[in-house]
Amino acid sequence: MPSPHPPEFRRRAVELARQGDKSLVQLAKDLGISRSCLQNWVNQADADDGEKGESGRLTSAEKKELAELRRRNRQLETENEILKRAAAYFARENVLPK
Repeated sequence: MPSPHPPEFRRRAVELARQGDKSLVQLAKDLGISRSCLQNWVNQADADDGEKGESGRLTSAEKKELAELRRRNRQLETENEILKRAAAYFARENVLPK
């Protein structure tokens, strides 16, 4: 998998695409990236800037928050499972005669 392009490169590519001097296909070819890659960058920039309204696309900040919330949710589910097992273990210990 190729290394990701720097954010400055992406921003500049989006600026050039928005100028409309060249088609996305030609601009992508000049930049050495695929048209779909450039299109994705433009769509994400539009979502971040709020230009496309309710496109259903998450902004970069929302994506970051969602990833953090999912990570936290997995952590809490793991902790909850540990507590359930501990409770069951100690409940068994108290019921059985010694």
